[in-house]
Amino acid sequence: MASVFTKIIRGDIPGHFIYRDDQCAAFLSIEPLSPGHTLVVPVEEVDHWIDLDPDLAAHLMQTAQRVGRAIDAVYSPKRVGMMIVGDEVPHVHLHVTPIASAQDLDFRSAAPASNSELEAVANLLTDALS
Repeated sequence: MASVFTKIIRGDIPGHFIYRDDQCAAFLSIEPLSPGHTLVVPVEEVDHWIDLDPDLAAHLMQTAQRVGRAIDAVYSPKRVGMMIVGDEVPHVHLHVTPIASAQDLDFRSAAPASNSELEAVANLLTDALS
């Protein structure tokens, strides 16, 4: 069965995309740690990041860097954090989010965002990527 991320990438479930190519997609988390929290996800379903093909892993990291630069340009945070957890969805995904400290990477602070909030953030980040 397809993962929720595959369903988003295929368009079966709505997503707020800021980037996509033939290898990966970057879309906003529906429960962001902070505005701009983006998931960079390979198109190919790979459960664990240690099983990624090295070229795909490199591409994901390069894409995460581009997304991180866009987040930095839009939000001017102290840092842009990136982490791979992989506990909640069995499909590799890199979390890229603005942070002031490592405490901002605590998922207990995640909260659902409205469609209009996500749309506004997606527009800002898409423009910053252009």
